[in-house]
Amino acid sequence: MARAPVLQLSDISLTFGGDPVFDGLSLIVQEGDRVALVGRNGSGKSTLMKVMAGLVEPDRGARVLGPGVTVGYMEQEPDLSPYATLGDFAASELGESEAYRVAMVAEGLKFDPSTPVATASGGERRRAALAKLLAEAPALMLLDEPTNHLDIEAIAWLEEELRTTRAAYVLISHDRAFLNHLTRATLWIDRGDVRRQEQGFAAFEEWRDKVWEEEDQQRHKLDRKIKAEARWAVEGISARRKRNMGRVRALQDLRTERAGQIRRQGTAAMELEVSEKSGKRVIEAEHIAKAFGEKIILRDFSIKVARGDRIAFVGPNGAGKTTLLKMLTGEIAPDSGTVRLGTKLEMAVFDQARSNIREDLTLWEALTSDKDMRVSGKADQIMVRGTPKHVVGYLKEFLFTDAQARAPVASLSGGEKARLLLAKIMAKPSNLLVLDEPTNDLDIETLDLLQELLTEFEGTVLLVSHDRDFIDRVATQTVAMEGRGQATVYAGGWSDYLAQRGTATPERAQPKPAATAAKAAQAPAEKPAATPKSGLSFTERHRLEALPAEIERLEAEIARLSDLLSDPELFTRDPVKFRKATEMLAARQETLSAAEEEWLDLEERNAAV
Repeated sequence: MARAPVLQLSDISLTFGGDPVFDGLSLIVQEGDRVALVGRNGSGKSTLMKVMAGLVEPDRGARVLGPGVTVGYMEQEPDLSPYATLGDFAASELGESEAYRVAMVAEGLKFDPSTPVATASGGERRRAALAKLLAEAPALMLLDEPTNHLDIEAIAWLEEELRTTRAAYVLISHDRAFLNHLTRATLWIDRGDVRRQEQGFAAFEEWRDKVWEEEDQQRHKLDRKIKAEARWAVEGISARRKRNMGRVRALQDLRTERAGQIRRQGTAAMELEVSEKSGKRVIEAEHIAKAFGEKIILRDFSIKVARGDRIAFVGPNGAGKTTLLKMLTGEIAPDSGTVRLGTKLEMAVFDQARSNIREDLTLWEALTSDKDMRVSGKADQIMVRGTPKHVVGYLKEFLFTDAQARAPVASLSGGEKARLLLAKIMAKPSNLLVLDEPTNDLDIETLDLLQELLTEFEGTVLLVSHDRDFIDRVATQTVAMEGRGQATVYAGGWSDYLAQRGTATPERAQPKPAATAAKAAQAPAEKPAATPKSGLSFTERHRLEALPAEIERLEAEIARLSDLLSDPELFTRDPVKFRKATEMLAARQETLSAAEEEWLDLEERNAAV
């Protein structure tokens, strides 16, 4: 059955004073579409979304909505100035009888609608914008990085809301797991062209690589043809000038075609260099505790961080992840207990607020400013891992243009600001990386490179993130802030943490409508629900469905570790890496065995009637 279009863009062209952002772009969004919108930072994803929302008028082309279709757009930087509280903003387009929707959504997203706009943080403002969109329930939702500033529990809640909605939506996100779980089609912006594939984000990278491979083959054929025609022109044109001018013009056309091809944007030339090796013991915390007034952040927590560890800190917003990070690095003192830092530490910090770069400086000045953010005069060079480089040349390595070098930091997108901060901290060798939400706004290609660098980094990494896929790929240990001041250390990444807890998803309270809760409190105790025919509870059935993917992931990790350990020179070349890989292999094999036994047990019980 054909689906009706809810939005159609036809022959859209848009220019902001330079090269066209889009030229001749056409696309259709249909009823029930669940679309990932992907592309490099600066490719025009947010601009295209604003065109779809009707907030940016194209130079040419038409935007047509289906009959009765409403469109909602979640802004990254919403203007809340006319409103007193976040709730007033979120309910501004709703009638009085519909305002209750904001409270329901606010509970899932975990923000207080009564928070004054004047004191609200950037994260709270973004959550209010997301709550406004969900409460209005338009036929087409346009979501630009909705998971930024959400913790993992809120992301899980949002996933469930989007999974069950009947509305169509287009989604920009850096969160691979979020995109994999929700999308069924992909729009890919690449050098001004928009391609569509009727598969979700999980199939995107294979599709992208295939398109690029075909493009490279076509370019190679064109180059060979130009070379052959040019040789003919040099060797024989003088004798056949009049008869073959058409062939000469064809050669010129080929050269024009080749010159007109837009090269793909490369990946940033990011590189991490380890400074002098730190001591084997990097951090040792014993029985530390912290509270702010009556709010207990941490109680009786101990951890030993060894050189080479990559430790992720997870938990709800406000649980104290950043506070714990600052205690472990000596920035703030615990109320009780001790923290001892190891020797020869060279620390580089990527902070969530990106306070290491000033918005009023140019990119040039931001790179040449000192640790107190004082600008160093007219310096045109920067020391990059011990070697002097011109500022513009170094910026180009991180995909910035000549023109951007003198532009203010405030003019950059979120992803570009993240790249600039990475450029600043990667200019100096370090052996302890402290990364607080480094993945926000980065495109997939830059994320891939950052994951690879962190995995191969021979120093130590402390990481706060809500990106489950990123944690899985990078972390060797996970510290979970579990509430009421408790923090627990788990081996491995996010999926390992869930497996060790014995749950497929982190526990979270399910909000109940007030009327339902009151009715439940007054009702007499009900008899236990009948056991399902399969003999499995709802949680066990969910676990049975999740286990095959978990087993497949563990088998892949075991294969990678086995390949690494098959190198006969690894032990002598890098004994620390050999030891860690051996320990990880043993742990993964033990986890795999337990998962297989669990699957067999659940499958047998499920088959029994």
